[in-house]
Amino acid sequence: MRSEPVRPRGGLLAVHAHPDDETLATGALLATWAASGEPVTLVTCTRGEQGEVIGTELAHLEGDGPALAAHREGELAEALASLGVSDHVFLDQVEPDESAEVAGTRAPVAFRDSGMAWAAPGIARAAAEADLPDGALVGVPLDDAAHRLARVLRERRPRVVVTYEPSGGYGHPDHVRAHEITVRAIALARGGEHGTPDGVAPVGVRVPEGDTGEPGPELWQSVVPTAVARAARRELAGLPGIRALLAEHPDLTLPDPQEDLPPVAKDDLEEVAVVEVAPVLDAVVGALRAHATQVQHVGTVPVAARSDAAPSEAPDGVLGWYALSNDVLAALPSREFYTVPPESAGPPRRFTGNDQTGPVAWTQ
Repeated sequence: MRSEPVRPRGGLLAVHAHPDDETLATGALLATWAASGEPVTLVTCTRGEQGEVIGTELAHLEGDGPALAAHREGELAEALASLGVSDHVFLDQVEPDESAEVAGTRAPVAFRDSGMAWAAPGIARAAAEADLPDGALVGVPLDDAAHRLARVLRERRPRVVVTYEPSGGYGHPDHVRAHEITVRAIALARGGEHGTPDGVAPVGVRVPEGDTGEPGPELWQSVVPTAVARAARRELAGLPGIRALLAEHPDLTLPDPQEDLPPVAKDDLEEVAVVEVAPVLDAVVGALRAHATQVQHVGTVPVAARSDAAPSEAPDGVLGWYALSNDVLAALPSREFYTVPPESAGPPRRFTGNDQTGPVAWTQ
């Protein structure tokens, strides 16, 4: 597997399903990009109204969609402040393109969390269709949501767009839908998929001069090499403080390194972009702790106990831990990994987000 360190250049736009996903999946990338001074935008598709709530202090919020949504908006604002991100958009607050309205696909006023059920440790599945709330993201017409996101892409003109891999990281239906929305929106924003064979935008679709047919932004997908994921699980059990934590909180359990891994784990990666977490660890930890209804027991390995090896020599290192509502501890890894689909990078395949000489889509 060939890896390349991330060197921010141009704008970054992240698309996530719920508050907390931006930190759990891409926290170090967002913090690294923001610290470089380059533009960073987060688009959140829902407010996580169906989420489980950790602890007794805020337990009254669970099942009360509007109250939980309002609270999680506050958590998200605090997390983004920790990550250094100031540009945030909820997808349902973006006015759809006129073309979406003409097509009769205008969505509900609010896009809502579709809910999920645990299929296995760390792996989600869709909730029963009868349990879907009104306005559930999975029920929003794809082009309605995608036209909204395409509008944001045209306005922000990012160099890189990041979201989940096609299975949504761990199978949550809203994560899968967020991936689908992102892929479709990039195609729409490029100006080449408006329903005309020559790629000319019809009346009502605003494509700035010179944009039709441009390659547009590069799509990055959050992944983790399978070997790294299993190594992190093994290392987690031996970290200083873990045994004491388990003794103090008997409901917590350790993940099994040998069990089936969620779809985010890939064993066939050929080329990845890598973000080192250590330089922005404090920002990521602060963001994790901000999402108190969803994330618990956030801890870090004491600096003195960390490996002295260079990052390239210790790629599987673990910097800390946390748990979600399933009470299974998860490793806070020393690296985040991203892959670029060949159809996104274009010929020849390369990480143009790091390229210092090639053309910069939308940012010249």
